[in-house]
Amino acid sequence: MRVFVTGASGHIGSAVVADLLAAGHEVVGLARSDTSAAAVAALGATVRRGDLDDLDGLREAAAESEGIIHAAFKHDLMSTDFAAAVRTELAVVHALGDVLTGTGKPLVTASGMGVPEGLGRPFTEEDAAPPSTPEEAGTPRARADSENAVVGFAERGVRSAVVRIPPITHSSRDRHGLTPMLVAIARQKGFAGYPGDGANRWPAVHTLDVARLFRLVLEKAPAGTRWHAVEGEGTPLREIAQGIGDGLGLPVKSVPLDDVRSHFGPFLATVIARDLPASTRTTRSVLGWEPTGPGLLDEFAAGTYFTEGD
Repeated sequence: MRVFVTGASGHIGSAVVADLLAAGHEVVGLARSDTSAAAVAALGATVRRGDLDDLDGLREAAAESEGIIHAAFKHDLMSTDFAAAVRTELAVVHALGDVLTGTGKPLVTASGMGVPEGLGRPFTEEDAAPPSTPEEAGTPRARADSENAVVGFAERGVRSAVVRIPPITHSSRDRHGLTPMLVAIARQKGFAGYPGDGANRWPAVHTLDVARLFRLVLEKAPAGTRWHAVEGEGTPLREIAQGIGDGLGLPVKSVPLDDVRSHFGPFLATVIARDLPASTRTTRSVLGWEPTGPGLLDEFAAGTYFTEGD
């Protein structure tokens, strides 16, 4: 299959490209700079220059493809203008969906774990993402609108599907995700902190495992479906903090909930105290996906995130 991949030089996208090529697919990777283009070419993929703001270019690439994996996101805006990043994502998925309407071709996009408050059980693949509210425009919950749009493309003859990615996707490739943020904050503050009692859980997944799931969804997922790239239901934040503290040789302390914003910053404060357990029962049973990479705490024990400068 000739697959167009956005975010092809990024943390997750580069792993997706490598997995697709190893499985025998032909890959065209989007690259916005000379550096990104060199990285995509080094993987063995065909380079297509462009960026997420070039909707006409994305439409053209989509029309030339037999399938699309949209893994790009404006991560540079995560802590400064998340709402703008989400607006761009929504425009991109609509542009891609419009081109694929009536073709039956696969469109697979990335989404977050927008677990509703007070669900009282692990988030499942069958749970729809509640539409975001205006107050959530600058938070990760706002990505629900793009997710719901993609799932809805199934009614327009697109084999559309969403891979929900947990807050932490970990490996040596991870340089700008939430884990490096937490490590940087711990270094700055002199201790690894967790919110309140730290009992709230965050799911995680290894980069190579999520890449393999993207391929499986591309190859055989039914239209209008959601899938979970999660290695377990979730790890308590106090255990995550303990792993960071042990790795850095720093004490581990609770951060009172009233101080979460000042300690973790305005972006992380929107999610750091949330309980986000997620199930992968359907993903495993239907697609046969099983995580095989090291777990998050194993990654900490191996020292992956603690080389100076990470």
